[in-house]
Amino acid sequence: MIPIAKPIISDEEVEEVVKVLRSGFIAQGPKVAEFEKKFAKYVGVKHAVASSSGTTALHLALLAAGIGTGDEVITTPFTFAATGNSILYVGAKPVFVDIDYDTYNIDSSKIEKAVNDKTKAIMPVHLYGQPADMDPINQTAHDHGLKVIEDAAQAHGATYNGKKTGSLGDLGCFSFYPTKNMTTSEGGIITTDNEDMAEKTRVLRSHGESKRYNHVVLGYNFRMTDIAATIGIVQLKKLEKFNEKRIENAKYLTKHIDEINGIKAPYVSDNVKHVFHQYTVRIKKSNRNKLMEFLNNRGIGTGIHYPKPIYKQKVYQEFGFNSSCPEAETASSEVLSLPVHPSLEKVDLEKIVSTLKEASNIIGLS
Repeated sequence: MIPIAKPIISDEEVEEVVKVLRSGFIAQGPKVAEFEKKFAKYVGVKHAVASSSGTTALHLALLAAGIGTGDEVITTPFTFAATGNSILYVGAKPVFVDIDYDTYNIDSSKIEKAVNDKTKAIMPVHLYGQPADMDPINQTAHDHGLKVIEDAAQAHGATYNGKKTGSLGDLGCFSFYPTKNMTTSEGGIITTDNEDMAEKTRVLRSHGESKRYNHVVLGYNFRMTDIAATIGIVQLKKLEKFNEKRIENAKYLTKHIDEINGIKAPYVSDNVKHVFHQYTVRIKKSNRNKLMEFLNNRGIGTGIHYPKPIYKQKVYQEFGFNSSCPEAETASSEVLSLPVHPSLEKVDLEKIVSTLKEASNIIGLS
């Protein structure tokens, strides 16, 4: 089976974890601080604050930005549920704006109409590894005095006009779940140039402590462990290599998929570096399940990211969400992700392409 995702853990990560286990510092300690410093430098920001997951990173970032009960945050409905959930966690309301057909990211031209007196922030998602259109998003935020919180969970090392994701808004949030472009097993991190917001996230992630046993606000236990951080330190050294292999694999797939009728390869904007957390093609709704079954039966893993917009999830329906985002709804019925991870060999890529061509001839995808 060619899996849709596969974390790459080498002997180096294992050896470094063993050192941490023997050191006695297995909760948050010096390795977390080291990882934060190195990740901030990599992104090009002054501060990075590690957390227990990408979701808790979003949660902390929203709190640090002063978002709370009664506020509204504009975001995309076409993403993992954690994006919307994190907004609900702080008592705010996610306001869903439709996506761009080509990039699947929030349509920056539609954000302005969603702004009102309750709007306090915009949370773009850099979906699949391609940065959202940040210049107009930041301009809208500037015009209305809004914070911009990047959900960069899928975009480690991606760039927009030469700047890395996580440095494009007021705060950036990354996930290090095992399927991501780099991993810490579980974990997340917040990036920012704002010292005040960085300090707020540091206090909030550790029971509201300004110093040991001095609790100044109601906080949480959202800390990263040194075990996770030491995996992250090693993975960060390899991230650029991982990303280049993903990009290389994506180019190979696109070159051959462009020759197959009925399958639309991913679009890449001119001013970005797309790091292909997912390689997501588009096919007719009536053909997607047939193609997915065909590929799976021949040992090729697939994924649907995502089968329904967030506001159509049962929990959001029960909360009374009744949004209408036609592009997101269409995309949810047509997208299919194919393997693109760095572990793929040439023979794997050839098998994926030949099987897609076979599927086009047998089932007909046009």
